[in-house]
Amino acid sequence: MNFDALVHAIADIHLRTQSTAAGAVNIALTCRNWLIGAYIHEYELQGQDRAEYGEQLMQRLANALRKQGVPACERPRLYAYLSFYRVYPQIREAVSREWTSIENSTTATHEIFRSLTGKSASAEATGTIVRSATGISSASGGLLVERLSYTHLELLTGIEYPLKRAFYEIECIKGNWSVRELKRQIGSLYFERSGLSRDKAKLSEMANAAAVQSAPKHVIRDPYIFEFLGLRPHEVLPESKLEAALIERLQYFLLELGHGFCFEGRQKRLLIGGEAFFVDLVFYHRVLKCHVLVELKVDEFRHEHLGQINTYVSYYRTHEMTEGDQPPIGILLCTGKNHALVEYALAGMDNRLFVSKYQLELPKPEELQRYIEEQRRLLERGGME
Repeated sequence: MNFDALVHAIADIHLRTQSTAAGAVNIALTCRNWLIGAYIHEYELQGQDRAEYGEQLMQRLANALRKQGVPACERPRLYAYLSFYRVYPQIREAVSREWTSIENSTTATHEIFRSLTGKSASAEATGTIVRSATGISSASGGLLVERLSYTHLELLTGIEYPLKRAFYEIECIKGNWSVRELKRQIGSLYFERSGLSRDKAKLSEMANAAAVQSAPKHVIRDPYIFEFLGLRPHEVLPESKLEAALIERLQYFLLELGHGFCFEGRQKRLLIGGEAFFVDLVFYHRVLKCHVLVELKVDEFRHEHLGQINTYVSYYRTHEMTEGDQPPIGILLCTGKNHALVEYALAGMDNRLFVSKYQLELPKPEELQRYIEEQRRLLERGGME
């Protein structure tokens, strides 16, 4: 073995073990979400006190799970897990095989698990291609879980037409598509174009030639994965040292103003239309009675930046406002080498009294601008140490 061979051997074993680790985590996450959907389905059919909850079941369940510290179980996601279970009954096969250790859990969980993953229930899903509950040929549960991430499967669950869903399952597995590629192919009407094409094999070859393939790094950076593992987003997301340092200093600066800022989170995850977005800083202002969202861009201002912060503000206005809250506020900070711009997104507020309070309680734009410029100079002069 020469030096080059040594380097290649170590790099190869790294890639192999990384791929194995990413696959193991993804399988656990997929099985977990399928089981959540299965438990909810079972409760809706046979729960002793199900009539007490009725249409409020999902919201009350989400609230109870949040108190238990169970992540990624907001109301929309619980519905998504339930749909996932109903669309992919064949995943019972993979769950039964991968999660046998769950039999060491509590008696109640043990009984529910056995009822959902018994051998008789999984007999239908032994081949590579099986018949799903819809009667349409589909990939087996084992193949789906091993080759596709949960994010792939959630995207596929949203396809209502079974034949179309089965088509994308097989094409995605054959082409080893990334989630983004699967989304792109669905958006480009690949299924519909294939149906009209006289040479389907040629079209498939062309589609896969330019496709972005999935890699272990894509799985590991999947927001579902690091949330499942309890990692904070900024530990995983590609964030420059300068940007991370500025966000951290800005967080403490706003808290030290003493004007009512209560810190809620950094890189706060929002799930919008099945896609994950992250707000740099989220505060609740106890004087203004509203959320304050802060987004920092370490470059020149672009129009899409304003659109991004307004999207976040709109989301909070629709999903996070509670009784007594004022509309949320977005603060966009863009900074270039010799330029800083502060934009406040007022979210259509027309309450003059509130706007007056807002002008009084929030830091002035020039104050934020001066602080960002000073901190950037200090960080660059200090070599980011």
